[in-house]
Amino acid sequence: MTSEADRPATDPNEVPSPAGGGHGLAPGEAHGEVADLVGRLTEREGMDTAERRRLLGRLTLALRRTARQTRSSGWRRGRWLAELFVSIAPRIPIRDLSTLQEHHYGLTGDRLADDLIRTAAKATTAVGAVGGALAAAEFAAPPLLLSAPAQIVAETLVVAAIEVKLIAELHEVYGVPVPGTTVQRAMACTTAWARQRGADPLTPGSMTAALGTAAKTALRRRLMRTLGRHLTTLGPFLTGAVAGGALNRAATLRLGRAVQEELRARAQGSPDIPR
Repeated sequence: MTSEADRPATDPNEVPSPAGGGHGLAPGEAHGEVADLVGRLTEREGMDTAERRRLLGRLTLALRRTARQTRSSGWRRGRWLAELFVSIAPRIPIRDLSTLQEHHYGLTGDRLADDLIRTAAKATTAVGAVGGALAAAEFAAPPLLLSAPAQIVAETLVVAAIEVKLIAELHEVYGVPVPGTTVQRAMACTTAWARQRGADPLTPGSMTAALGTAAKTALRRRLMRTLGRHLTTLGPFLTGAVAGGALNRAATLRLGRAVQEELRARAQGSPDIPR
């Protein structure tokens, strides 16, 4: 998870190699292109539809290659998907408070948080709409249907990355940034996303460079729930686009508001937090 402040100093050796026997994945090899594309899809606000569609298409192809290279048994078990997300999470671009204010017209406190939540919801809505439209097109062409699962995995990864980014940046807004190295912050925010809450540095084992068994299980379940939600995009015409966009928007808003309330409560009484 890179930030504007520490991006140049990020040590590539910090990126953890997921455990898992035959499912082990090598950072910088199979995952490099996937991480780059997910980062590009989450970094820029206001990306136009054509660019988002192009990058999602490239991500889908990269995921199919990655699955073949790592001899993944498929998406269904969730283990491969969770390991993949863990490997790319440290590369999610996170902005510090000054950069967030610069990008959001000088807003602070609750107003900045509200704007971040709305922007993230728009982004996941757009991903769901584009992904749903692509899946709908493939549904109409049976020979291409086998590529649809990879497209849904791509959508799932991007939505998860946008929401992890939102959680990390809400911590910046409320003056409770997640401490630690790039990888420790990434793992803390990934665990927070899996549990649909703010990151808690005081929780035992939360500030580590590798997820524990419980955190891995929570992440796998959350990713599979998100993937299952995106399976609704497998419908004819544009029904998938409408459903995918609406469901993503509702989920992102619900997560953003919950984390905002939690962090606001933590920041209560601090004179440095504008309201």
